Amino acid sequence: MALYEHIFMARQDVSSQQVDALVEHFKGVLEANDGSVGKIENWGLKTLPYRVNKNRKAHYALMNIDAPSAALAEMERQMRLHEDVLRYMTVRVEEHEEGPSAMLRKSDRDDRRGPRGGDDRPRRPREDRAPRAEA
Repeated sequence: MALYEHIFMARQDVSSQQVDALVEHFKGVLEANDGSVGKIENWGLKTLPYRVNKNRKAHYALMNIDAPSAALAEMERQMRLHEDVLRYMTVRVEEHEEGPSAMLRKSDRDDRRGPRGGDDRPRRPREDRAPRAEA
């Protein structure tokens, strides 16, 4: 069986419990077709870079999947039909990452930054800076 990383976006007006129920539903579809789901990560409600079906935000979820292609095709078919799923993407990988994904590590890194967003270099005083070119 092949290894996949699958990410989907759910509408902003569904609750996080409903997103968890969606994940469990699609996990059941995969398991019914001889697949298995490893790690599941809920990335929470995030702002979209552009509107998708009139939504400005979406709930993101990541699933590490070990399944045959037929099971994956059935899950994607059901996602296309489900009204709460905005977009999805499946990528075949050679092996699954151990530990948290890059999105969860990113939020940990943001917490460690200083008061100016991690840029702790001393600033030059105003008078030492080169004058601006007037237009």
